[in-house]
Amino acid sequence: MVSIGINEASKVSVGCIWDTNLLIGADGRILNRHRKLVPTYWEKLTWSNGDGSGLRVVDTPVGKVGALVCGENTNPLARYSLMAQGEQVHIASYSPCWPTHPASSSERYDLASAIRIRSGAHSFEAKCFTIVASGFFSDAAADLISRGEPAARALIDSSPRSVSMIIGPTGAVISPTLQDEEGIVYAQINLDDCIVPKQFHDVVGGYNRFDVFQLQVNRAALEPAVFQDLPSLDTELDLLLASEAEI
Repeated sequence: MVSIGINEASKVSVGCIWDTNLLIGADGRILNRHRKLVPTYWEKLTWSNGDGSGLRVVDTPVGKVGALVCGENTNPLARYSLMAQGEQVHIASYSPCWPTHPASSSERYDLASAIRIRSGAHSFEAKCFTIVASGFFSDAAADLISRGEPAARALIDSSPRSVSMIIGPTGAVISPTLQDEEGIVYAQINLDDCIVPKQFHDVVGGYNRFDVFQLQVNRAALEPAVFQDLPSLDTELDLLLASEAEI
């Protein structure tokens, strides 16, 4: 199976694209398409808001798999909507870096720690495995984006890099961590490891008060307009002739 991030173009608007994650099965079928609900900060200059149609957990040979994109892994309601579907393997995809200002500040955003915190929190709350998959920013990519501008290249070089890792149901990292090089992270998982932790603390089961808290999720695929076409003239004539024949 493959989880991959793409730029998804709108079929009706040439100026609209979504930050989208696809889950593809072993037979090549698209099992789920999730459009990032809200682009983060300056991402709004490029990507459009997604909808809830991709907030789905897919039952696969490796477990029940769900996915969120980058900053929406901080959205507690989006995460809970996946937990409520019995998610066992969560995919959290991230961009390779996150530019911040000022570049020389000692209080610069610590992207690696932020990813560990939010991914560990989701694994611990959902009692699931989280696969953190971040892009890698090569020198060639930095050259392409900076286009010969020294200030742009300096900002890229000083920006904190993302990390890739796998986290277990207790919130502990169970794999090597990649940050400054391209590679593949591996870990062996056992879905049975999710059972006992849920007996202690299951936020979508015995550790919830469904009489107090309720979450409603709209998973409709939104379209620009809904058209209700009238029957064509030929169709109306056919219906009229059919009625006369019956008489």
